[in-house]
Amino acid sequence: MNESGAIRFHYLLRAVILLLFALYIGHLVQQEALHYYVAPKLARWIRLCPVPLALMALSLGIQALFGKSSALCDCEHRLPGSMFRSSALYGLFLLPMLLGFLLPDRALGSAAAAKKGIALTYNLSEQESKENFTAANPYEAEFAELAARLHAEPVITVHPEIYSETFGAIDLYKKQFEGKEIAVTGFLYREGTSAGKASYAVSRFLVQCCTADATPFGILLNPAAQISLPADTWIEVRGKLEIVTHEGRELIGITPETLTPVPQPSTPYVYTSADSITAWEQLQNAGAVK
Repeated sequence: MNESGAIRFHYLLRAVILLLFALYIGHLVQQEALHYYVAPKLARWIRLCPVPLALMALSLGIQALFGKSSALCDCEHRLPGSMFRSSALYGLFLLPMLLGFLLPDRALGSAAAAKKGIALTYNLSEQESKENFTAANPYEAEFAELAARLHAEPVITVHPEIYSETFGAIDLYKKQFEGKEIAVTGFLYREGTSAGKASYAVSRFLVQCCTADATPFGILLNPAAQISLPADTWIEVRGKLEIVTHEGRELIGITPETLTPVPQPSTPYVYTSADSITAWEQLQNAGAVK
């Protein structure tokens, strides 16, 4: 059994850590920076976390300061026997918290994309039909329907709400989309090649839950394009879709006609859509109203 004084000390320390977590989440909410770390569906619940965390911290603090020694519980677990062990244990919680407060809140960029490996293709089974957008299996049915609707547009606008789904549909039917006009916004990703030449892509991070699972997706810019902008510059690219060869693979890419620097959007990441067809229709209706 641990002495009551030691238990009180650890109760207080844990209360402080819980309170710091509550303050950090509150800080992210106040700075409107929570979207840099978690997806919107998860963020709505994270916003509520400071309340239970603060209540738990208050409960531990009251027990540590005013609780009867007979009521204190160490749960039959031995507490760290030295200051070094205590520092190592609680440092696992305090160090990430300290980094969170000290480091700037910003979106992932080229450095993270290079480490994760940027995806320039969806690796779906390419369809050969040039007249009808048919699906080879039920999984690709939504891509096929979206592809047909996108192909009918004079200029394909890649909306953030269906970013990954749009490129999935285009990649699936790349031959049918060759020569189509497209407009897309993202950050400029620069990648060196073995030949010493640079290749470029316009990219965004796809987030499922949080930035830990963020996946960089991009579309290759025609290797012949001369780009003087630095990496991570947010750009709007307008041009034609072309099939290009990159590292021995045929990929869909863009031959830019205009490449314009733009401000980073308030929500830099993109997220999967549960129903890309409905989302596309809503976007079209919203555009018609404007």
